[in-house]
Amino acid sequence: MRLLICLLVLISTSNYGQKSKTYKVRTIAFYNVENLFDIENDSLTFDDERTPEGSYHWTQERYDKKIENISHVLSNIGEGTSKTSPDIIGLCEVENRKVLEDLINHPNLQLKGYGIVHFDSPDARGIDVALIYKKSAFLPSSFNSHRLLLFDELGERTYTRDQLVVGGVLDHEEFYFIVNHWPSRRGGASKSNPKRVRAALLNKRIIDSIQGLNPYAKIISMGDLNDDPRDDSLKKILKTKGKPTRLDSISLFNPMERLYKKGVGSLAYRDKWNLFDQFFMTSEVVGEDKSNYVYWKSSIYSPSYIRTTEGKYKGYPLRTYSGGVYTGGYSDHFPIYLFLIKEVE
Repeated sequence: MRLLICLLVLISTSNYGQKSKTYKVRTIAFYNVENLFDIENDSLTFDDERTPEGSYHWTQERYDKKIENISHVLSNIGEGTSKTSPDIIGLCEVENRKVLEDLINHPNLQLKGYGIVHFDSPDARGIDVALIYKKSAFLPSSFNSHRLLLFDELGERTYTRDQLVVGGVLDHEEFYFIVNHWPSRRGGASKSNPKRVRAALLNKRIIDSIQGLNPYAKIISMGDLNDDPRDDSLKKILKTKGKPTRLDSISLFNPMERLYKKGVGSLAYRDKWNLFDQFFMTSEVVGEDKSNYVYWKSSIYSPSYIRTTEGKYKGYPLRTYSGGVYTGGYSDHFPIYLFLIKEVE
């Protein structure tokens, strides 16, 4: 018998006393897991340094520790509210399906009943995006991998990650999830900006095409965008807004903008916090009608055990490697998550 996880919320009314309402909660999460590679050398990609003989001495023992660490984090995201692990999890920097299977079959996650949606991307290092989902909560009905075509100054193809689109039914309600890992800032933020603008344009085309079939589609896009909420890719291309009240027919709601204005980040670089890990969604997800799932709130998951505890990088995400030295940590990013709620009788 399926376990129903509910959240009790007390809402004040104009009448005497309080009225108790019960909400069902679903958790959506995203995590850049920082180079989740297996130990095998793939002759088609540049993964040589992530092997036992490579510069990082990536051994079976270190791989097993990484799987244990990441699965532990995923099992705890949002657990304080939902009392269980996330129902939908977007992932990036995974090498292949094998590492995903090892992840969901680890004892930390094995009993959760996760399924996998994954496609191989043409990224030169062989890293992909993926979606894992609880089979008891979500039933995928469509999945596509959309290629981002980029070219350098000489017209040569630059290979990067695809954008993964998964449509399906979340407790009998249609949703679409898009998982992103946009081009990095290598070479400088300004010089690399056109690549992320192209990524945003592809994301916009995907959302527009879904809305062309269903103008009221509930779409949640997530990922490591390598841009902050106020950058052009989001504000000018995707027309994101930080407040639901400011949404119009062509804009998208970005709940991470509020956190960014408070100085909160999901990764740190050169003493500066960035919020590259973000959600944005169509206005239908932010509706007032709680008889169906609507957005409630979002946050960054950053407990002390995934933070560096001392030294120059105290408070930063605890990485697997720091300066090329193995530290046995988790990732250089903190995961993010949001809650969807629905009123139940």
